[in-house]
Amino acid sequence: MGPILFTCVLALLIWGLVFGNELQRRRPQWHWYLVGYPVTALRMVFTWRRVAYLNGLTVSHKPNRRLLGDLEVRGEPLRTRTPRLSFPRATPYGLEARVRLHAGQTPAPYLASSDAFAHAWRVHTVRVVSPERGVVLIKATVHDPLEHTDRSAAPGSAALLSATVGTLESGLSWGLDFRRVPHWLIVGATQSGKSTLLARLVTELAPQPVALVGIDCKGGMELGLLEMRLSALATCRSEAVSVLAALVTEMQDRMRTCRFAGARSIWELPEKARPVPVVVIVDELAELYLTNGRKEQRAEAEECTTYLLRLAQLGAALGVHLVVAGQRVGSDLGPGVTALRAQLSGRICHRVNDSGTAEMALGDANKDAVVVAQSIGETERGVAVIVGDTGGWMRGRSHLTTPAEARAAAAEFARMTPRLPCLAHMFRGGVGA
Repeated sequence: MGPILFTCVLALLIWGLVFGNELQRRRPQWHWYLVGYPVTALRMVFTWRRVAYLNGLTVSHKPNRRLLGDLEVRGEPLRTRTPRLSFPRATPYGLEARVRLHAGQTPAPYLASSDAFAHAWRVHTVRVVSPERGVVLIKATVHDPLEHTDRSAAPGSAALLSATVGTLESGLSWGLDFRRVPHWLIVGATQSGKSTLLARLVTELAPQPVALVGIDCKGGMELGLLEMRLSALATCRSEAVSVLAALVTEMQDRMRTCRFAGARSIWELPEKARPVPVVVIVDELAELYLTNGRKEQRAEAEECTTYLLRLAQLGAALGVHLVVAGQRVGSDLGPGVTALRAQLSGRICHRVNDSGTAEMALGDANKDAVVVAQSIGETERGVAVIVGDTGGWMRGRSHLTTPAEARAAAAEFARMTPRLPCLAHMFRGGVGA
């Protein structure tokens, strides 16, 4: 019986390995739920006590200090209690478990231990959040869900002023909704995916009754491809000043219209009286701020700063939205950059060449997001850290949109380009309002 039993066990093991590899190749989700999840969940449960102890997450029954006469002695507690870990629940890309904190504990030590968790449980990454007082939620991602994301998804229909631009690491669609988050800051180094994201955004907004205004002070090399769908395109700083000044005037006209109608925003106006929404896309912010010291250039840069701040502060209720992009964004560009950053509540950070840009984009929103953004590699094109209206952060990857596809979409929907009266005297193009 011994040799026969050994042979049967060996055959089962070989069959399991072969079948498991084939299942993982053809049906990775099935393999995760049938094989990967049970193994990882048991690893978490059986190692939790030791992992918690080694990372200082346990508490002692008694204080770890005593008085011996006039001498205070402090030592390591011998008997400790481990916080209770719920049995991990499977998710499409990993698993999550809740931990009930002991009295006096805070989530901070758990946040600091996320890397230790990932190594102990052999997973790709671990995120720790606190959904309620006294509880932390440990979310483990086994494999990077953005590594093999299909980036060639076709444009999809969306609500007004919203665009589906990619996929989040949770498996959900990554969308930008300007009605919820009116202004966005996008940073990223060369070939990080920033330009592709802008092209995708314009492709998604092109079929909608929305005026798109481009400011590309690199001579229009990027946004010039989409000029057929733009109501206006400024290709230098002097043109940018004129466009931004006209938009500020348009915004003031909308303010008077709302005041006379007793409305607090254009969305409270009757649909026939509602002005067309405007999305202003600024590609390479630094070109608006950098000067050679000449007085005329400094004056233009200051005007751009003032106009952008006005649009960011007042534009949300008046249907004027900003998308500001740049390779580098820092306070060294000028005093107005930090003030503008504060008004751009939506943040998207691709791979950057300096830590200051990542800090500028995400530092005031979430410190952990800065570290994650700096870990994006050169091969992860399109991958970015997003901070929106949820208060947290999420990794995502934009859908691949080639220049040819973006140009074709601009040509297809060129007939829908609204004509903005405030820009009619400077730029030709667009259809009747």
